[in-house]
Amino acid sequence: MTTEGNNRSRALLIGLVVVAAIILGKLFYIQIIDNKYKINASNNSMVYDIIYPTRGIIYDRNGKIIVSNKVTYDILVTPREVQPFDTLMLASALEVEPSFIREKMEEYAKNRRKIGYQSVVMLKQIKPETYMKFAELQYNFPGFRGQVRSIRDYPVNAGGNLLGYVSEVDQNYIDSHPGEYRPGDYAGKTGIEAAREKDLRGEKGYHIYLRNSRNQIEQRYKDGEMDKEAVPGHDIVTTIDADLQQYGQQLMRNKVGSLVAIEPKTGEILTLVSSPGVDVSMLADISQHYNEILKDPHKPMFNRAVQAPYPPGSVFKLVNGLIGLQEGTLNTTVAYPCNHGYHFGNHKLGCHGHRSPLRLEEAIMMSCNGYFCYVLKNILENKKYKTIDDALDKWNDYVQSFGFGHKLGSDFPAELGGTLPTSKMYNKRYGKGGWKFTTIISISIGQGEVGVTPLQIANLSATVANRGWYRIPHIVKASEGVEIDPKYYEKQYTMVDTTNFKKVIKGMWRAVNNGKGTGCTAAIAEVKGLDICGKTGTAQNPRGADNSVFICFAPMDDPKIAVAAYVENAGFGATWAAPIASLLIEKYLKGETSRPDLEERVMRGNLMSRVKAYK
Repeated sequence: MTTEGNNRSRALLIGLVVVAAIILGKLFYIQIIDNKYKINASNNSMVYDIIYPTRGIIYDRNGKIIVSNKVTYDILVTPREVQPFDTLMLASALEVEPSFIREKMEEYAKNRRKIGYQSVVMLKQIKPETYMKFAELQYNFPGFRGQVRSIRDYPVNAGGNLLGYVSEVDQNYIDSHPGEYRPGDYAGKTGIEAAREKDLRGEKGYHIYLRNSRNQIEQRYKDGEMDKEAVPGHDIVTTIDADLQQYGQQLMRNKVGSLVAIEPKTGEILTLVSSPGVDVSMLADISQHYNEILKDPHKPMFNRAVQAPYPPGSVFKLVNGLIGLQEGTLNTTVAYPCNHGYHFGNHKLGCHGHRSPLRLEEAIMMSCNGYFCYVLKNILENKKYKTIDDALDKWNDYVQSFGFGHKLGSDFPAELGGTLPTSKMYNKRYGKGGWKFTTIISISIGQGEVGVTPLQIANLSATVANRGWYRIPHIVKASEGVEIDPKYYEKQYTMVDTTNFKKVIKGMWRAVNNGKGTGCTAAIAEVKGLDICGKTGTAQNPRGADNSVFICFAPMDDPKIAVAAYVENAGFGATWAAPIASLLIEKYLKGETSRPDLEERVMRGNLMSRVKAYK
């Protein structure tokens, strides 16, 4: 054989030896070192007793517990281990009807092949005393056993919609979270519970037991060496002030709408009330109340604070005024007339009676519709833009910089973004060149195609308070083991210079503090020493009476809180929204309120009969 042939044979032999070594090494690893395959092969003789972790506790910003846990018990059954038993005795021990036991056992028999040796939950969340009664008799019922788990407890009635609920996962949820959940597991479905599910849920553990040839559990597998301890979920610290949240709920009782408060400097949400809402007493066992909640015509599960796209009404005049100042089309020294509204041709956009003409500060103070029609007219007819299309789209850019027309990006689930008009929208509706300022005049005063959420107008209040910037509103604070997105620390700047905000803030201050009889629209919101700055709104509502709107912040210098109150079918902004918002501010800044008569009127006020039920 040639040298070349010898080399080729030697190389082939070496290759075979290497391949054989790899295979043998892999077999050694699988059979001797790695127990995973052995465990999987033994699964038919092994029983996994799941240990559910304690779900993380939820705190308010001041360390008060607003969601905790309490112990409950489930009754599990392993159908293949069940032996003939006394149905009446078991039914008596578990405080159920014998028919319930029979129906369950028939169901398991039909699904015997699918269930195999698995344990399934037969009864959920039974009372401790019922479990103790069962435990004393458990030896009579092979195949049945109890399982300890925790459920949510609510020591403070603060924000059912805000906190959300935890319930058993269905197959769709399991499929959308592959490998994370199995039947019988629970997960947060709404609110903070859903938004921070990964932090709150923890990690399941288990004890492994061996089953003998007669399918009886006889011993721990490897003396518990392969057991896994459950890892508790992380606690969550929210930005919410629980006491303020409770007070806000009291103010909004028997009213439909929202009340949102934000700390301007941080963007932290202090209060987020959606009314009517879900009472926390229903959350611990939501399945028992779910149909009742769904049938409620006022939709308590619907979180109006982040999901309802309302017309903002006159609070939106602030945005148009600021855009006009930035664009140079509005001069604070120029006055515009208002003869009960803005007249064009045979039409009029109406306004309440007040003195005329007015400059900017007075127009804000008196909430003059006519004035702000001139403001938007000058913005849209600005000669520096070739067409009204260009001017409107620039206006749209400005408005979006205030956080409107898109989701703010809060950490609260199901947030909606509202609506804003564009030239493309109007061209589609009216044809290119088929519309002008008077066609869309209603957006001058926050009507028409402008739709916002209460969270967005609360953010507007915070933005004005900060003189032109905001931090994205959020509801969870960073804490041990829990991070929040860095975006919540970043300042979001509007396209309007800081100096222009000072010009509208003085008008907002006068709207509250100028004194009764001077034409100020929000005198009812005045609290001596707090320097509340506010703006009323009365938003037209196609479903009935006008909606009452008010935004405000305080103090004027170095603001600590910004609020938006939105009450459906409640009429003028000063009638209901303004007193609600100002009482909330006073409570937060002073710890108490000084207007008992006003507080009593608000809390006793029942506006539910005015509101048409949601379809």
